[in-house]
Amino acid sequence: MIGILLITHETLGESLLQCACHVLNRRPDQVMQLGLAPGDDPNDLLPLARKLLEMVDTGEGVLVLTDIYGASPANLAAKLLDPGRVEGLAGVNLPMLLRALTSRDKGMENLIKRATGGGRDGVLDMLRH
Repeated sequence: MIGILLITHETLGESLLQCACHVLNRRPDQVMQLGLAPGDDPNDLLPLARKLLEMVDTGEGVLVLTDIYGASPANLAAKLLDPGRVEGLAGVNLPMLLRALTSRDKGMENLIKRATGGGRDGVLDMLRH
């Protein structure tokens, strides 16, 4: 199974995980999160991020999810990427995370497509849907 590492601002990653646990009625395996606080230097957190990455990787790779492309969490995540082994997506939301958690056994390329689609398709105009 492909591991998942969330790298986000503050407690967003843990909050998303708690919501996913509620929806799935369990805490998923091979998922960790790292929240960056104001003033954190991403370079100082790189060793911890690498350790968390190793903890969720059982040999099938890891998908790193982050919130805002170009912000400190995404910049830290970018230092972990290794095409085909460690892939990354920015713009994480709950639909993206749920899709990723339920699609981890179908290969990295499929996981990226499903997670990206889940994040995009989860944004709806509720009055015009």
